[in-house]
Amino acid sequence: MIDTKKHPCFNIEAKHKYSRVHLPVAPKCNIQCNYCDRKYDCVNESRPGVTSAVLTPGQALSYLKELHKELPEITVVGIAGPGDPFANPDATMKTLRLVRKEYPEMILCVSTNGLELAPYIDELAELKVSHVTITINSIDPEVLAKMYSWVRFGKKVYRGLQGAEVLLEQQLKCIKLLKNAGITVKINSIILPEINDHVFEELAEDIANRGADIMNCIPVVKNEGSNFSDIMEPDKKMLARIRLQTEQYLKPMTHCARCRADAAGLL
Repeated sequence: MIDTKKHPCFNIEAKHKYSRVHLPVAPKCNIQCNYCDRKYDCVNESRPGVTSAVLTPGQALSYLKELHKELPEITVVGIAGPGDPFANPDATMKTLRLVRKEYPEMILCVSTNGLELAPYIDELAELKVSHVTITINSIDPEVLAKMYSWVRFGKKVYRGLQGAEVLLEQQLKCIKLLKNAGITVKINSIILPEINDHVFEELAEDIANRGADIMNCIPVVKNEGSNFSDIMEPDKKMLARIRLQTEQYLKPMTHCARCRADAAGLL
């Protein structure tokens, strides 16, 4: 029996009791975020897109078995990069199958930009993947066009406003598809001052109407090497304003640890 209440990212009461592990099996990405740089790895750095190694599905399962001996309180296995899980669908789905077979009681989840998620939702449901996170940073394509250098979809690269429209269409479609499949949906949204800090109330209302369950508003982390390496990080006043705006429509996640793609242990 899978007890989804033991997911520390979705249930704040679980975060001091149960652990999660991210298996870094997905190195490629299908979009280029202007705030992201996935090349840098440091043992002292904790942010999405960072990993010390990329594993094959078989290696990931072996690693999980050894880790579970040391951390028997692990209840969640997630795939969150360091690229996008569905830009690496074969490795992602094989890993989920292996883990589900070995650990039938484990909570499985994935975190994705949603661009190429739709074709895999039925199988995710069959594998009893209970939680999916999609990063959606605005419902305004003109805002999104400032945040992404390119989007690769259907073997074609889109840029600017066209790329933003392609990405947003797929993201919003997937919320409904996931809910129809009985999967809990969390929306991650990165706060970039002077770029999208004004969009959050409209975004929260829209995704709530589409069926999203929880929203996680994440302050941008300065990444050397990214196009936005000099961006200002949001201050406490901005964070408070955005959380007040969004919690009118969706349950907020307030204990996000901005985890690495190879995170393991308690949040």
